[in-house]
Amino acid sequence: MDFGPNKRESWKNVLTLAYQSLGVVYGDLSTSPLYVYKSAFAEDIHHSETNEEIYGVLSFVFWTLTLMPLLKYVFIVLKADDNGEGGTFALYSLLCRHARLCSLPNCQLADEELSEYQKDGISSISKSFLGSSLKSTLEKHKLLQRLLLVLALIGTCMVIGDGVLTPAISVFSAVSGFELSMSKEQHRYVEVPAACAILVFLFALQHYGTNRVGFLFAPVVITWLLCISAIGIYNICEWNPHVYQALSPYYMYKFLKKTQKKGWMSLGGILLCITGSEAMFADLGHFSQLSIKVAFTFVVYPSLILAYMGQAAYLSKHHINETDYRIGFYVSVPEKIRWPVLVIAILAAVVGSQSIITGTFSIIKQCSALGCFPKIKIIHTSSKIHGQIYIPQINWTLMLLCLAVTIGFRDTKRMGNASGLAVITVMLVTTCLMSLVIVLCWHKSVLLAVFFLFFFGSIEALYFSASLMKFLEGAWVPIALALIFSVIMYVWHYGTLKKYEFDVQNKVSINWLLALGPTLGIVRVRGIGLIHTELVSGIPAIFSHFVTNLLAFHQVVVFLCIKSVPVPHVSPGERFLVGRVGPKGYRLYRCIARYGYRDIHKDDIEFEKDLTCSIAEFIRSERPEHITRMENDEKMTVIGTSSSNSQGVSICADGGDDHEDSSEIVSAKSPEKPRKRVRFVVPESPQIDSEAREELLELMEARESGMAFILGHSYVRAKKGSNLMKRIVINYGYDFLRRNSREPTYALSISHASTLEVGMVYLV
Repeated sequence: MDFGPNKRESWKNVLTLAYQSLGVVYGDLSTSPLYVYKSAFAEDIHHSETNEEIYGVLSFVFWTLTLMPLLKYVFIVLKADDNGEGGTFALYSLLCRHARLCSLPNCQLADEELSEYQKDGISSISKSFLGSSLKSTLEKHKLLQRLLLVLALIGTCMVIGDGVLTPAISVFSAVSGFELSMSKEQHRYVEVPAACAILVFLFALQHYGTNRVGFLFAPVVITWLLCISAIGIYNICEWNPHVYQALSPYYMYKFLKKTQKKGWMSLGGILLCITGSEAMFADLGHFSQLSIKVAFTFVVYPSLILAYMGQAAYLSKHHINETDYRIGFYVSVPEKIRWPVLVIAILAAVVGSQSIITGTFSIIKQCSALGCFPKIKIIHTSSKIHGQIYIPQINWTLMLLCLAVTIGFRDTKRMGNASGLAVITVMLVTTCLMSLVIVLCWHKSVLLAVFFLFFFGSIEALYFSASLMKFLEGAWVPIALALIFSVIMYVWHYGTLKKYEFDVQNKVSINWLLALGPTLGIVRVRGIGLIHTELVSGIPAIFSHFVTNLLAFHQVVVFLCIKSVPVPHVSPGERFLVGRVGPKGYRLYRCIARYGYRDIHKDDIEFEKDLTCSIAEFIRSERPEHITRMENDEKMTVIGTSSSNSQGVSICADGGDDHEDSSEIVSAKSPEKPRKRVRFVVPESPQIDSEAREELLELMEARESGMAFILGHSYVRAKKGSNLMKRIVINYGYDFLRRNSREPTYALSISHASTLEVGMVYLV
């Protein structure tokens, strides 16, 4: 057998993805040489003739890059993907599924039958006694589950904080190259305005999407990496060929021994060499594990090491620069190529900033899907490339915060202190979650998880302590940002959970519905009434309000629940769960549309079509063997979207193509004014009985008459007797977020004449 062509093709794909990942994933990490040495020597460390300080910093940089991005992320963390997706929330989602935890209130057992669950090979039996004990402890104690959620939220909020700080420090450090070509007085008036102008331009371009300029990202980063590695090799050969000796860990010991407390505090600047490492894991969904590993191991890692060694080699022979310009990147660049390098550095900083901004948009979307962030407007900027989104409110908020940091700090020292704390906190959270993944998901020994936590956690704790000591010198910024976003997320999550609990406690009894009879005690008029509800079982209280107060209601009523599940994607073939509420004659249906936290919601017209087809397919294929038993003895059937089920019922307007091997259900001609008629195209086999055909005809007539969206406006208030904190959170915090959040996307395109809004007070 010849496997050559297939093998070559697979490597071709890997190398293509590796090339693309350089522009998307590694822009931030690649620009770190711009500010690492300057930040490390900002603590008044004297750069002596013995070079012990510069060698010590180089040794720390080398081993930090080797242990954290290379060993921890490339060889360990990247394997903990959530069906191809990475990031803090992906780890949390993975833990939720394996330990049967769920931050979403309307989780169902039927969700565990999704193919994305099965890919994990989830086993309820752990191989070790300690592992199974840990799993059962997490499942039993709500407090531990909340702590796990808070930990995930802290990591997520620090990523958002990094989305503010990284563009500021990257662009500011890039334009700092002007300091070598003008006086300090002139430079002071040029540096901040230039950085602000670039930042405004960067954020103003976001609504176009990265697909318009994305093809430039990889060439820019590759050019930058080749540039800094070539300059590094030149400086090593020209100034100090023996600088490689500084890679010995012994120089770290000498550095700390000589500099003591100042050296320890300088670790907050040294850790900036790994800023952007989390992007390798967070952007995993756009690439593959192997492509990211290849790009970092063979391109990014050696280029960065050469760049840092070259800077150290130059500085080891030039000690006077410290007093003139402090220790920066541009002093080590040969004067003849300084301006071209400055241009490339600015472009690379923009690309690096772009990647962290896009990552911030992505993580906000994940949080919103998993019920931890208010619903906001999300625009998909590319119809071809998955995951490229733009969130206007977040974009302009990030821009204002970036400008505030740039204008407020005006130096890389305080920006570096702030960025360093955000970076190391995210890494600490990842280490904690990974130790749980090792036990609960990989079913490895608890000792292995403890070793992982102790080894990497101790390194990160050292850097974290150094960063935290600079609280008053800029490190307070990520803490303040994380606190604000954490409060928003937790208040929204808490309010949503309490609202759902109220819905569950106030469900209407099925006996009440049966007592009304098929007409529900009112006139049933043509049309489909979509009643939005968060409930996955039972009859929402808002429905009894309609029936009691309205004289007429729709011929077909659908209780629609659009929910997120803790998996990245839901296959289109498993999108809908459809079932009946009450006997057939009532024409009441429940439809649950399931989406993963990385799924793209379809446009409203397409969703409306899929919804109607899913109910029609349920009517056609309703058989006991296709039914899944749900809570409260409700029975649901898994139905795919119309595009995923070529053998199912399809919907066509007049003038549609005829289908071979299919029959049509059409309505009788009406003397009313002409309108767009709809017909169901039903496969010939299996044959449907007359009762189902009649029901399909009713559904089609209702669809022709139009859909109305029944939207309930909830006014959530704390119960009397609630404590002060709960009253503040619910009555003010959650109420403010709810009033400023976005309505369900499928309700936005429906005309106001087809929308019925009803207010309800929730006492939680």
